[in-house]
Parts: sequence; C-alpha cells; structure tokens
Amino acid sequence: MKAVFKNGGKQYIVSVGDVVYLEKMNASVDDTVTFDEVLMLDAKVGNPLVTGASVEGKVLKQGKNKKIRVFKYKQKDRSHRKTQGHRQPYTKVEITKING
Repeated sequence: MKAVFKNGGKQYIVSVGDVVYLEKMNASVDDTVTFDEVLMLDAKVGNPLVTGASVEGKVLKQGKNKKIRVFKYKQKDRSHRKTQGHRQPYTKVEITKING
C-alpha cells in the first residue's frame, strides 16, 4: 500500500517500512507521529484530502544536514572553494502504518 502525504509544504510518497527525511518537527526520538493530510492512497485520490486516512511513523533521529560546498568561478581568475550555506534541520521518520 502506498500513500502520498503532505508535511512542511512538501509531498512524500511512502509505503510501510520506508525511511524519510522530513522538515524538523516538535517530537523527540522514539515518538509516534501521525500525518493526517493524506492526498492519495493507492489509486484513491482525495479532493483535496482522502477522508479517514492517516500515515503513522516512528521518529528515529533528529539532526542537521552537512554544509554544502560552493565553487565560485570568475573568468580569468582562480576558482575558490568554500563551505557556505546553512545546515537544514531534519527529522528522520520510519513509516510504520498506513490507515485508510
């Protein structure tokens, strides 16, 4: 069974046992989280949401991504490599159950 749910302004397609990286949530490790904004469940498409459907998951980890490497290039000059940008916080969630 596959489902498409919305979280943090993004849409994720998942099935049971998948591990997804989501925007940081207010949950601690080993908490169970429920996503009620299910847009699609197998072949059933919601208008805009599927009624009575939800996706449950277990929080595995919270952290920050690595900083990205940036190459700045100017013509007839040497390119410079530097670490730049911010580290996006994330929540790693394993999907345990799809209700619907």
